[in-house]
Amino acid sequence: MTKPQPLLLAIMVLLAVLQMPYPMQAASHKYKNDVEGKNPTRKDTIVSIPLGGNAFVTSRKQGAGISDAGLTDWTDAASVISIYFKVAHPGTADLYLRLKAPDGKSKLSIKVAGQAFSVTASGAMYDTVKVGKVKFEKPGYVKVDIQGLRKTGNSFGQISDLILAGAPVTNHLAFVKDNGSNRFHFGRRGPSVHLNYPQPGDFAKNTEWFYNEVEVPKGEDVIGSYFQVNGFAFGYFGIQVNSETERRILFSVWSPFNTDDPKSIPDSLRIRLLKKGEGVYTGEFGNEGSGGQSYLKYNWKAGTRYAFLLRAQPSPAANTTVFTAYFKNPGTGHWQLIASFQRPQTNSGLTRLYSFLENFIPEAGYKERHVYFTNQWLRSFDGRWQPVTTATFTADDIARRGQRLDYDGGVKGAFFYLRNCGFFDDNRKIGTTLTREPDMTSPPAIDFETLP
Repeated sequence: MTKPQPLLLAIMVLLAVLQMPYPMQAASHKYKNDVEGKNPTRKDTIVSIPLGGNAFVTSRKQGAGISDAGLTDWTDAASVISIYFKVAHPGTADLYLRLKAPDGKSKLSIKVAGQAFSVTASGAMYDTVKVGKVKFEKPGYVKVDIQGLRKTGNSFGQISDLILAGAPVTNHLAFVKDNGSNRFHFGRRGPSVHLNYPQPGDFAKNTEWFYNEVEVPKGEDVIGSYFQVNGFAFGYFGIQVNSETERRILFSVWSPFNTDDPKSIPDSLRIRLLKKGEGVYTGEFGNEGSGGQSYLKYNWKAGTRYAFLLRAQPSPAANTTVFTAYFKNPGTGHWQLIASFQRPQTNSGLTRLYSFLENFIPEAGYKERHVYFTNQWLRSFDGRWQPVTTATFTADDIARRGQRLDYDGGVKGAFFYLRNCGFFDDNRKIGTTLTREPDMTSPPAIDFETLP
């Protein structure tokens, strides 16, 4: 076999780079030739925004769906499909849609930035169709709403990409790109945001108890939300909205064996359940590491404050640590046991303490959510209390790489807050140190001897 010529080799290398997991430039020029073919004078930056990562069915979800390929199964004229991206500069841009309608002809409505357009879709092959020129008055998130008007076939068709052409609008656009094996899953879920709590002095290694309080404002208890209250190096503990009819208090501890398949964990490295509270389900979890999981179905209410308490009991001789989670029922004033798990190959107090807010349902990633945390306290193994009034705000990889910028965290009086999703414009710089006002001058009154 002959060796490839230098020019051919360079092209092969370039193509390999464009297939890497985070194709920043490849995404920008995916349909450049299509756009320039329809408008040979078009020389601006051309950016293709995949619907698979940036679109949501925001009305009548039964009549349309979003997959990695984009908008599919689109049969209902009442369905509204919303596409989101953020512009860094005002200006004008030409808007295109990459679409097809294999079983007929369709007329579609497009609304964006206070302007309305319509296009026709037909044909079994994807075509790049110009929608019109759009003016963006200011920087910020933009929503493009698409709705079917008429169709001759069973479906309105399929749309894979929204395409923008025209600087300065196309410079520094924020949108979810194809992220390799996960593709659009985490981008559609939206950015996760965190509060990392410092442990001063010897509390860094000698924290036995972590106390925290959480309140979800009314209207912010969106389905798919996990308001994680007492996180630590080996697990997490908080409240979830799982469906219209189910809410949970969830406590999980990771196994020291690194796997996403709980069945593959050796018996010596499994998390052991020592005890659990009344009505608490216990089992195993996977896909985000693996370990022991417990949850209580509990109809917690937005606008009500709840207390969480977490304990670590290390056993140096056995090289194990027992982690126990308690939840305070505000109706009775009593602490309820969630579960107690023993973790092998662990000799540690509570470390790396944090709270977080995440959305775990990708289809709900366009809905904003908000949570408050307050009155954090640490208690050492020798009985000393330490208030926590500072935290560091951080966010996940989707936020750090600028694919989703709808994240925020801050202080409101005695409360830390976290906020994410919803495509709002303001955000907090990742890494910011936050300091809240102390709301309590004395630690919580807990009778540790009577805890279940």
